[in-house]
Amino acid sequence: MSKQDSHFANIFSVVLGLLVTFTILMFALARYVGSHTQRPQVLEDDMYVAGVQARTQLPVRLAIAGQDNSVLTIEPPAGAKAAGAGAALPLPKDGHEAFEAACKACHGEGLAGAPKAGDHTAWAPRIAQGKATLYQHALNGFQNKGVMPAKGGRVDFSDELVKSAVDYMTSL
Repeated sequence: MSKQDSHFANIFSVVLGLLVTFTILMFALARYVGSHTQRPQVLEDDMYVAGVQARTQLPVRLAIAGQDNSVLTIEPPAGAKAAGAGAALPLPKDGHEAFEAACKACHGEGLAGAPKAGDHTAWAPRIAQGKATLYQHALNGFQNKGVMPAKGGRVDFSDELVKSAVDYMTSL
């Protein structure tokens, strides 16, 4: 290695060392400034404090035999009602909306042996059995070559709504 090459390597090492030192000092300065300006404001913020308390509360309370355990009733976490946790799905108003909400998942693509909506060839033998049979299969479920869950898996649907969804599908 020549004298010029070793001189360049030395200068390059010094410049690189200065850049790394400058970067570390800037990082330390940013942390110092942030800890004196941001941290107190964040730690005193009401939403931050409420979030920390919600995440650090005890997940379990013990019931002790022979003592009053009425305070141990199961309640949803704070804010769950406001956030809509556990809210029921909206009920459709007619057969078309019921089809879109539940039936289309299988009958739209023909999944699990379900006849596709609008496929007259696949629906003809089922329609030939009569509306009463179609209604019974839709309401109570049916397992033959495929799997039809009762009410399309939406047990919250009324019988009339399911029947109107069947009527809608067979009219396509």
